[in-house]
Amino acid sequence: MVVWRFHDHWHARRPDGILTGMVEALDWKKFQNADNPHRFTFPVTSLIDFSRGIRDKLAIHAMRVVGDPTMPVTNVAFNPGYANGPGVIRALERADVDALVLGECREWEGVEFARDAVAAGKKKALVILGHVPSEQSGMKECARWLKTFIPEVPIEYTPGSEPLWAP
Repeated sequence: MVVWRFHDHWHARRPDGILTGMVEALDWKKFQNADNPHRFTFPVTSLIDFSRGIRDKLAIHAMRVVGDPTMPVTNVAFNPGYANGPGVIRALERADVDALVLGECREWEGVEFARDAVAAGKKKALVILGHVPSEQSGMKECARWLKTFIPEVPIEYTPGSEPLWAP
């Protein structure tokens, strides 16, 4: 048996293999911006319904959201995996981004910036899926892709478990 950790290279691929798999799992392709694959335009929905839709499609047990649950969401930036503080700030400062969906960020940077933006009256939201749930389907896509040109080797995707849970 060989365990091949290909994660960072798969992110670096163009198109980003993690993003491709996640967009497929979430059924977001029809909402994806042609100029920026990390940007999406959805029909208007509330933040709570938008977040619950993600939770249900990905079967996430423990995700967190910053923002007014009734806030309308249309324009979304998506960064599966980790986002650093400056990346979170840049995304949420954009006038054309209502919500940033990501895997994880440092709470004392990204979460607090999002809370400050909401407290300042800005219509912003941060949806934190957890690192594993935000990339899982992207790695499943990697296994599918490998099978297309390595048919002589059995390739199986083995999902990781979500490390956190909610009571």
